[in-house]
Amino acid sequence: MSQIDHLHEIIATYRKHGWSLQRVMLKPETDRLCGEEEQTLFADAGVAAAPIDALWFSRPSHEEREAWELRLVAEAPYALFETFESDETEEQRNEMRREMEARMRDQVTKN
Repeated sequence: MSQIDHLHEIIATYRKHGWSLQRVMLKPETDRLCGEEEQTLFADAGVAAAPIDALWFSRPSHEEREAWELRLVAEAPYALFETFESDETEEQRNEMRREMEARMRDQVTKN
């Protein structure tokens, strides 16, 4: 399965379970493979160049929390998950998301 096929499959699965695509992280070589269909698919999400292919999803969680999941685009499923309290600032949330991205990059480069 191609990387683009993985992107489509992962996004469809997460949407089926109520998640919203928030951000797309793409390696330059993957970004070059993306066409008009992918640009439409990513329209509501920010797309950023990255050393890994990964997707950020969010959805409401229990007790007024918000769940975020960072999903690696790869054959083997790998994701990092975090919930945020409603009173956390966007700066605090961004800091945690940056830490999650760093952990995922470290995990991918180890393998």
